[in-house]
Amino acid sequence: MERLETGIRAGRLSPAEYDANFSDLHPRLDKHEALVAADRCYFCYDAPCMTACPTSIDIPLFIRQISTGNPLGSAKTIFDQNILGGMCARVCPTEDLCEQACVRNTAEERPVEIGRLQRYATDAAMDAGRQFYARAAATGKRIAVVGAGPAGLAAAHRLAVKGHEVVIYDSKPKSGGLNEYGIATYKAVDDFAQKEVDYVLSIGGIEVVHGKELGRDFTLADLQSQYDAVFLGIGLAGVNALRLEGESLPGVDDAVDFIEGLRQATNKANVAIGRRVVVLGGGMTAIDAAIQAKLLGAEEVTICYRRGKEHMNASEFEQDLAASKGVILRHWLAPKSILSQDGKVAAIEVEYTAIVDGRLTTTGETGVIATDQIFKAIGQTFDASGLGALRMETGRIAIDPEGKTSLDGVWAGGDCVFGGDDLTVSAVAQGRDAAESINRMLAAGAQPAAAVA
Repeated sequence: MERLETGIRAGRLSPAEYDANFSDLHPRLDKHEALVAADRCYFCYDAPCMTACPTSIDIPLFIRQISTGNPLGSAKTIFDQNILGGMCARVCPTEDLCEQACVRNTAEERPVEIGRLQRYATDAAMDAGRQFYARAAATGKRIAVVGAGPAGLAAAHRLAVKGHEVVIYDSKPKSGGLNEYGIATYKAVDDFAQKEVDYVLSIGGIEVVHGKELGRDFTLADLQSQYDAVFLGIGLAGVNALRLEGESLPGVDDAVDFIEGLRQATNKANVAIGRRVVVLGGGMTAIDAAIQAKLLGAEEVTICYRRGKEHMNASEFEQDLAASKGVILRHWLAPKSILSQDGKVAAIEVEYTAIVDGRLTTTGETGVIATDQIFKAIGQTFDASGLGALRMETGRIAIDPEGKTSLDGVWAGGDCVFGGDDLTVSAVAQGRDAAESINRMLAAGAQPAAAVA
């Protein structure tokens, strides 16, 4: 087939091109590279990088341990605060967090490569099968965790270390949540998400039940009656609709589903992509979808965002990465309608926007972008099915600083809670802290619930 053929199809590239395009974005440092990178750290006494980390990893300490030839000790320092430190090293927006705060991050210098150093240490421990934690004596207490994503896994691991029995319920066939299904393939190659899940679960005392969904197969009240405590790490299940004419046409897809399908594909050549692709949105999902569309062989990929570059939720690094891959980023454009030809997507009509008196408004000026595939990445929604009387705030679960919800014995964390920033590292922190709060409650003398029938 000719490359210029319109429509959505698979196999646009050669096998070698697929391999090159989806190789590791930031390959692991070797020993010499890690020592050189670690040597750049000033080991600041006030550690602004540590303050900027949502999980409060002792960054100067773990880098010093690398510099002294102790990567396993470094990994323990990381895992003490973030048991999913390996994935966070790959997907964290370090350019906006720890590396942004690095005192070397100046106009003349680049910051210490904290993320890549963290990966170097955690990979060393995982490759060696090195475990740093043993379970405490069994407490006889049982905790239900809903969601096997970053928040749920972090909570389950910390609770298991304390000697509690944990059962994780997840609706998907695999554990990992967004780490498994929702991030760009080139950020976590070689099935790393599942390797990390195996590492976390190897502590013991954690059972994972797949294919069970809150609100469909059980309710929160069911769990409350069967377990001593419940942690909800259920993420965001729905995708916002455009509510535009033509949205149901073939070729209009959810970016989340596209990323998931690509993540689970055994052969990238089997994933179909359009020749001209438009992605609607300005967050990380939009960037990941756009870049991967380009890597699959789409000839023209355009991101349309209704506000300006400075308003995009995606970091400047990610925006620049998209541009470097050939993605066109267009701002101040809102979708108006989807145009069809022969029952398929042919173009999208957009309307220019502006901020007037502090409010976003359309200007009346329109344009048309030819496309045969459109990905929607305009945000996800929270499904409150099965949660009963749990108090919500702005459409998500309301929690206190310890992760407690409005119901006794129920905690929550991750993307499903109000005030979250939709980051893996923040979800890990919330799961870890909720587990500590649950442990304190149980240690105070609460009686275990009746065993499950």
